[in-house]
Amino acid sequence: MSSALAEKTESTTTAGASASPLAGDARPATPLPLDGIKIVDFTQVFMGPSCTQMLGDYGADIIKVERPGAGDISRNSFPDQDGQDNPIFLSINRNKRSVSIDTRTEEGRNVLHAIMADADVVVSNFRSGVMERMGFGYEDLKAENPGIIWASGTGFGPVGPYSHKGGQDAIAQAYSGVMWRRESDDQKPAIYPTTLCDYITGMHLMQGILLALRTRETSGVGQKVEVTMYDSMLHLQMQEACMQLNRGYEVNWGAMPLSGVFETTDGAVCMVGGFTPDPLARISDALGLDEDLTQRPEFANLEQQFKHKPALQAIFREHIATNTTEYWTGKLEEQGLLNAPVHTLEQALADAQTEANGMIVEAEHPGVGTVKMLNAPIRLSATPPTVRRVAPRLGEHNVEVLLENGFDEQTIERLQQLGVLR
Repeated sequence: MSSALAEKTESTTTAGASASPLAGDARPATPLPLDGIKIVDFTQVFMGPSCTQMLGDYGADIIKVERPGAGDISRNSFPDQDGQDNPIFLSINRNKRSVSIDTRTEEGRNVLHAIMADADVVVSNFRSGVMERMGFGYEDLKAENPGIIWASGTGFGPVGPYSHKGGQDAIAQAYSGVMWRRESDDQKPAIYPTTLCDYITGMHLMQGILLALRTRETSGVGQKVEVTMYDSMLHLQMQEACMQLNRGYEVNWGAMPLSGVFETTDGAVCMVGGFTPDPLARISDALGLDEDLTQRPEFANLEQQFKHKPALQAIFREHIATNTTEYWTGKLEEQGLLNAPVHTLEQALADAQTEANGMIVEAEHPGVGTVKMLNAPIRLSATPPTVRRVAPRLGEHNVEVLLENGFDEQTIERLQQLGVLR
């Protein structure tokens, strides 16, 4: 046993009481769904932190393990006036406590073993094999804590020809076929500008953790939870994949002949010509055409509309370009056609629907001031998500967390002097 563990106090009652995980944690009166769940979080960037933040929003105690000095990569990946406490980091790390521990040292690894000894969940999104090399693999932790749920999000998984590769959003888009699929063949493949793959994989990781927690309620034992960015992006295409596998045909929802994005005099409108009887006749009326385009042989049915899509959409573009977005959304709405103005992110955040749904929350950060963030999107009537803590400063909770886990003040001071805690 390391000297750090040997020097743990015999009784942690006093230390634990003085540094409760609820200290500074504005809990609602009604217990949250994940109250009492302790999660040790090794994740960084976006995929893993989005998962653990969501778990934290619903009550879990998230102990975020970071590298001394540098911390989570997202603390430093985007130049910002607030440095390590920039909006990118703040957006996905609320309701967490940060410990900065040097895992390159035996002392540091033993400190983490002590913290994980009674944890419910350990989460990481390193490359396959990294946790095992640090001594934090599932079998290592299971031997100490049979109830542990060991959750891992990687790029491709622990086996297969790509298992050695790092996971990254755009790379997963490319490998999975998502990047190749676009509205028409004359468009070049491009990176989707929002980290779609990271978020979807993070939510799959969260679902796996919740399923494992539910299973443990009856079995009493934990298990390994693994998700990959590659699998998540394939699964996103479940309809298209089933058609391809069974019919040899690629479905492209963006290529539907009666749908598209069309420029107006002051912006653009998205129109979806489906989910209603006689959509082309309705579009003809909405656009104020002199004729019902379905009466033309080249547009008479869906097969012909696909075949003559360029000509059909040229008519749409010509007419929609003559008036404003508001005008055309009104005309399309009158005909019961699905449509929307194409908003910028700034417009979407200022939209009345965003306010009505309570999607923007605020919290006070000691160094940054008021921070505005997006709320969790899952609404529970009795136990809604809460923002109890802003994202932590690097190593902010070193002492607090170690006191809770049985280390006395002298041991903590020695670990600080050794550089294990920084």
